[in-house]
Amino acid sequence: MYSRTSTINSTNSFSQQIDRLLRELDTAEAVVVGAGAGLSAAAGFTYGGERFREHFSDFEARYGFHDMYTGGFHPYDTPEEYWAYWSRNILINRYMDAPLPVYRRLLELLEGKNYFVLTTNVDHCFQKAGFDKARLFYTQGDYGLFQCSGPCCQETFDNEGAVRAMAARQQNLRIPSDLVPRCPRCGRPLTMNLRVDDAFVQDEGWYAAARRYQDFVRRHRGCAILYLELGVGMNTPGIIKFNFWRQVHQNRKAKYVCINQGQSYAPRKIEKQSLCIDADIGSMLSEL
Repeated sequence: MYSRTSTINSTNSFSQQIDRLLRELDTAEAVVVGAGAGLSAAAGFTYGGERFREHFSDFEARYGFHDMYTGGFHPYDTPEEYWAYWSRNILINRYMDAPLPVYRRLLELLEGKNYFVLTTNVDHCFQKAGFDKARLFYTQGDYGLFQCSGPCCQETFDNEGAVRAMAARQQNLRIPSDLVPRCPRCGRPLTMNLRVDDAFVQDEGWYAAARRYQDFVRRHRGCAILYLELGVGMNTPGIIKFNFWRQVHQNRKAKYVCINQGQSYAPRKIEKQSLCIDADIGSMLSEL
């Protein structure tokens, strides 16, 4: 239904795009924000380059990988090495603030609006910026949660204390063996609550957030609802992008706005309801 050959890009000037986006925000009865990795990248949460070397040059020298994403899949020989890497990764990408105030600017734009956020990001940037937790649905997990690797249960466990301890006490790219996290229910190794395979735990909080999102969309079906997509690529398009396109196609009052540098497009079937902005998200939001 949504092949790349049937998509369109906006040809309006930058100032025209800003004016139209402000009008859409002003007239929308509700806003659903769909956020992908590009939004956090715009906020400075990049996984390679200078930021990677600042925090992981020692891992790069020993193991030969050149970005945080690859480091997460490296076949470490021991759990002590594995958790030395992951505790540092989680510390800087979950418990440190984003370098740039992109999320806070987005919250300012949504002030007084009836909004909900659907995101595939796992870095907790929305809550750290002050977004209402009851208006957020993290579909792919949270760096701040552990789960059993089995899993033996459909529970998740807050990990801040464990992560900070592992990051602080690691030496020679290893953590002490007594800090390797284990499931408090069965004793198996813990792992991150990230959707990487079918062992991903969807706990009670996950299902509650899913219900709140579904209820928000249901209550505004047929309304003038703005689907604002920020930094969403094609890794998991069915969660946000294709979902938004379908919702807009089914509702003539709905509008679709996509802001994404180098990847801003929409199907021709919703061309008249769409605004596609090929720009840096942070720069665009700062102009509004």
